[in-house]
Amino acid sequence: MTKVDLISGFLGAGKTTLIQKLLPEVYKNQKVVLIENEFGEIGIDGSFLKETGIIVNEINSGCICCTLQGDFRLALMKVVEDYHPDIILIEPSGVGKLSDILHLVASVEGLEIHSQSTVVDANRALIYHKNFGEFFDDQIQNATCIILSRTQEINQEKLENDLAMIHELNDHVRVVTTPWSDITGETLYEAMVGSASFIDMTIHELEKHHHHDEEDHCDHHHDHEGCHCKHHHEQGHECHHHHEKHEEREENITKANQGLSKGNHIHIGTEEKHHHHHDGLDADDIFDAIGIETVQRYSHRELEEALAQLPETILRAKGIVQDHEGNWFFFDYVPGKTDIRQGKPAYTGLITVIGTNVDVEKMKEIFRIH
Repeated sequence: MTKVDLISGFLGAGKTTLIQKLLPEVYKNQKVVLIENEFGEIGIDGSFLKETGIIVNEINSGCICCTLQGDFRLALMKVVEDYHPDIILIEPSGVGKLSDILHLVASVEGLEIHSQSTVVDANRALIYHKNFGEFFDDQIQNATCIILSRTQEINQEKLENDLAMIHELNDHVRVVTTPWSDITGETLYEAMVGSASFIDMTIHELEKHHHHDEEDHCDHHHDHEGCHCKHHHEQGHECHHHHEKHEEREENITKANQGLSKGNHIHIGTEEKHHHHHDGLDADDIFDAIGIETVQRYSHRELEEALAQLPETILRAKGIVQDHEGNWFFFDYVPGKTDIRQGKPAYTGLITVIGTNVDVEKMKEIFRIH
């Protein structure tokens, strides 16, 4: 399967600038083909990108999700057949709907959507949301990562207003708020593909310490009759259990985010299943994981005071946050030991807390997430 990275964004958001940053830092050792769609008759950005040595396939004089659907499918198939790339980068027209483009890519055999990101101009986001509605909003609603451009040009209030609008349209999306000049292409790309989740990484660390015999594990089989388990659970019990857990998690996320100020967003648990068992239970049944994306700033002392308030049920806390001067702190907490040190910028402020029976409201209070 050939991986596809989709980078959408409204007109003038900064898509080509982002690609120019990613090419030497992320894609340098891979065979990359860019399919670029400019709405006008003449492709301008493609000429800049060709200078980097990348293979550029331009589809102009229309929109690939409207009048040029056939040309786009043919271009994708030809790229796979002629070049056998590691990655296909797609930069759609700024007026294209991301939902339509995702559908088109999914219709081509042999392609795998690796990331679907949207670049949003932090200066113009609210204006475009108001004036262009469906075209602009669709790009946010169907992205898994929003990359805010030009955040260094706006104040905290405007940033928080942008984030409130984005999370209203898509409450599960990752949002890059750090100026691009302050972070590496690798950090940006980790946010795009979703590999930078502190929750996932920290749970993985916890689970490494719990080893059980193979017979303690439930094997999950899917056949014509549903879900089965070696421990003679009722047919479909495990599948039903995980479905209930997912619904409960969605309800908890909605509740946790109610009333939060702009710029803060809480995630609970992970989308991935963790298969380490404790007497027949998943780790998901024992550990609670809370992830917080925030633009809240903390001094060294404020962080120390917050971590000192964590109850004994918290097994691990990690994060990267900004201080009031714009520097970044990395913190790492286990019971009885706290480490706070200067770190590299993240795509936004990140806090993860893992433990048993974690009280979300208490965590919001401790870290001043209001």
